[in-house]
Amino acid sequence: MTSRPEGRPTAIRRRRGALIPTLVIVAVLAVGFVLFSQLYTDILWYRQLGYVEVFLRQNFTRALVFLIAALLMGGAIYGVMRAAYGARPVYAPDPSSHDTMSRYQEQLEPMRRIVMAAVPIVFGLFAGAAAASQWQKAALFFNQEGFGVQDPLFHLDISFYVMTLPFLGAIVGFLLGVVVIAGIAGLLTHYLYGSIRISESGIYMARAAQLHLAISAAALLLLIAANFWLDRYSSVFSSSGRVSGALFTDVNAVIPTKAILAIAAAIVAVLFIVAAVIGRWRLPLIGTAMLVITAILAGGVYPWVIQQVQVRPSEQGAEAPYIERNINSTRAAYGLDKVEVQPYKATTDATQGALRQDAQTAASIRLLDPTLVSPTFQQLEQYRPYYQFAPSLNVDRYTVDGKTQDTVVAVRELNSRGLSPSQQSWYNNHIVYTHGYGVVAAYGNTATVDGKPVFMESGIPSTGVLGNDESYQPRIYFGEYSPDYSIVGAAAGSQPREQDKPQGGAGESQYTFTGNGGPNVGGFFNKLMYAMKFQSTDLLFSDGVNANSQILYDRNPRDRVQKVAPYLTVDGNAYPAVIDGRVKWIVDGYTTSQYYPYSQQQQLQAVTADSQTAAGRATQLPQATVNYIRNSVKATVDAYDGSVTLYAWDDQDPVLKAWEKVFPSTVKPISDMSAGFISHVRYPEDLFKVQRELLTRYHVTDPKDFYQNNDVWSVPNDPTVKASGVKQPPYYMTLQMPDQKSPAFQLTSSFIPQTVEGGSSREVMYGYLAADSDAGNKAGVKGAEYGKLRLLQLPTDTLVPGPGQVQNKFNSDPNVSQALNLLRQGASEVLNGNLLTLPVGGGLLYVQPVYVKSTGATSYPTLQRVLVAFGDKIGFAPTLDKALDGLFGGNSGAKAGDSGNNSSAGAPTPSPQPSSGTAQTAQADLQAALKDASQAIKDGQAALAAGNFAAYGEAQQKLSSAVQRAMDAEAKVAAAGGGTSGSSTASPTPTPSK
Repeated sequence: MTSRPEGRPTAIRRRRGALIPTLVIVAVLAVGFVLFSQLYTDILWYRQLGYVEVFLRQNFTRALVFLIAALLMGGAIYGVMRAAYGARPVYAPDPSSHDTMSRYQEQLEPMRRIVMAAVPIVFGLFAGAAAASQWQKAALFFNQEGFGVQDPLFHLDISFYVMTLPFLGAIVGFLLGVVVIAGIAGLLTHYLYGSIRISESGIYMARAAQLHLAISAAALLLLIAANFWLDRYSSVFSSSGRVSGALFTDVNAVIPTKAILAIAAAIVAVLFIVAAVIGRWRLPLIGTAMLVITAILAGGVYPWVIQQVQVRPSEQGAEAPYIERNINSTRAAYGLDKVEVQPYKATTDATQGALRQDAQTAASIRLLDPTLVSPTFQQLEQYRPYYQFAPSLNVDRYTVDGKTQDTVVAVRELNSRGLSPSQQSWYNNHIVYTHGYGVVAAYGNTATVDGKPVFMESGIPSTGVLGNDESYQPRIYFGEYSPDYSIVGAAAGSQPREQDKPQGGAGESQYTFTGNGGPNVGGFFNKLMYAMKFQSTDLLFSDGVNANSQILYDRNPRDRVQKVAPYLTVDGNAYPAVIDGRVKWIVDGYTTSQYYPYSQQQQLQAVTADSQTAAGRATQLPQATVNYIRNSVKATVDAYDGSVTLYAWDDQDPVLKAWEKVFPSTVKPISDMSAGFISHVRYPEDLFKVQRELLTRYHVTDPKDFYQNNDVWSVPNDPTVKASGVKQPPYYMTLQMPDQKSPAFQLTSSFIPQTVEGGSSREVMYGYLAADSDAGNKAGVKGAEYGKLRLLQLPTDTLVPGPGQVQNKFNSDPNVSQALNLLRQGASEVLNGNLLTLPVGGGLLYVQPVYVKSTGATSYPTLQRVLVAFGDKIGFAPTLDKALDGLFGGNSGAKAGDSGNNSSAGAPTPSPQPSSGTAQTAQADLQAALKDASQAIKDGQAALAAGNFAAYGEAQQKLSSAVQRAMDAEAKVAAAGGGTSGSSTASPTPTPSK
């Protein structure tokens, strides 16, 4: 037998023992390296963009708060544990118990130093991380600005509640945690080392343990007293009553009792200190019991009694002053205090010439629905499969030949998913296909004869009234659908590699990015850092990365603004505009707070949800609760180089002023805004949606009426979508409100009576809201009317139908149904466009474009008909102009934007005095054609079932012929004034019930 060498197992154990620490060190270094790469690349990104100060100040504040909190928590825990260990008794009074605890002490002793260091460190890290998330409260506290307005209860400046109280509350809450955790740690240490003993005879506490307990209890009670005192001020945010704010019970019971409890807690704290000195515990224990009883009776029972005895029997009168405070504060906090309310007794009589005074508005009525025409833009303007348009386009306005036109605008963005599988490679996705190309814009108020958009800017290269490739930079490197990252740039004279634009038969042109759009990634170290960030070895070793290469990432305009202005809530809809020779994304930023006294709180995600967010066409705001909001910042993001510029749009906002102290020189004054930029500023959608939701109740300013809830409104559901309970979005359009001298670009919405889930109510119009979005066209000057909210308030006994009723009329009218069924022949799909509401003709006019989309992968919607309604009448025609004339007795008194299509819209010009015989003949021809079409469909289906494709083809030819004859007959009916749905005359419908 052979014997193993002595000592070998020991060597193996030593090697294994060394392996584990080595692996731990390697893992820590790897994690540290990854974290360092993230930090390093963030610094490069901010520095390239010119906002490195934002990154440094934000993270310095976070780090400082983290460090202070961690030191406080860790230091307190370590201090009490160390003191408890140092005061441990030499002899324990109970020998049997001493033996038991001695065993624990012996087991703990080898690692005592590690435990006494690890416990404070772990708790300190957790506390620091939690406190660091509150860095914004600290920043606002030390840089606060006054509002110049006092709250109605304590008469303190609003800044105390918005910027001071949240910070003080966070400090007290954190210190409470420190005292509780440190106190428990100290007591456990005392117990472990014998200063506290529990036996059958009772609890023994050494003098050191008694002092520790007394000091901890006193500190805890002092903090509770401070918390009670601050809670007095926090009552102005209370949402436990009918409205937000301190109501009758809060003012007369809750606030006084909290003051009493604060004083009582401070007194009991003093008693604990006295007890620690004299060694008698009866008084502090009695005081603590009395404090608990008082808290239950005074803090809970007494307010309940006041509510039940004094408030509930006469709640309306008792709460009236406080409801008035809530109304005034809410309207001020949300910018509703300057809403201009106008009584509007809308007529329902569609008389001849009713639109004569609104001729300019009629000419501007938008027919293109930006949510439906994206596929149309895609098919007509895509050019290559690697281009795409957003699913919902944007409505803006441009001045053409001295006249402002509502415009549906989009940019041709890159779609890397449009590449074929053989083209999908890292090199193609990140170096070759890097950007989109060009702006596409169409007139909003007209369409071609066959229903396509009339483009004012289109094509590759770009041509049109907005400019061409020479007058503006068309390349879109930064957009809503840009790739996660692209590597661009090369030395002068290098061969271009970026796919740029199609050139017809000449193939594709190549391009090299020449701007300053991202950090340099040419050096090995930077390549290594970004390879770690994006987890890509290709980035590190590819020959497509050169010394002049830049890496473009974080390319969504909203994300870029959010990163350089972390204190803003960014609007869900960024939109592009051609400004001063560049394509720029315009982004609205809000300063918000949830600490405005007496203001009603709103949940942003809920109140800004509508059919657009439900369909994923717009970004939802975060789940944040606010009771103060201002559109304080307008930002631009250059679509070519990604540069971000912030402008102080509301330079009087105290919250923005405070943040400008935190991040100085990052927000430019409004005087730096160019005329081109100001001319494209819009009233932001999400702010408008928050305001309209509040106006459903807060249009009422009388506390009595507000309490009774007898005039509550609702935002109507979108009648054009199948989903129930989805709100109608607001719509941009140019119109003239009753008190305006000329039309202006507006953001609009409607109100109907309150709808309750599971209940029923009539959907008639109660209100109409318009926000003036015309900021003018002067550099550095905001238009005087911009942002003005005008509310038309209809009588409560109105007979003006709401959007849902109008849509129901359109869907149920037999003439309209007949015509739409005709359009559906051949499996085509009829799409209802956005239902616009306009206060014209002394009443409310509804306009809805009707699109038809055929089957097939390359099909797209085209505008084929226009539905209109006024009062209890509806009209339907191939053009808006003819539909309006028919609706208003043959002559609306105005010309719509598509009036030029009347002579070639598929209907001959009507004769002055058509004969009834002509109308009857046309009607007969129409019915015969529809019958033939129906039979052709049946024959085709039968042939297809039998597998007879020749017969199926013949049936389809017959169907096409019958549809054409039906359309010709429909046009003759229209010319003869026959009164069918295809004509330009109106169809009366039943009057809505009251």
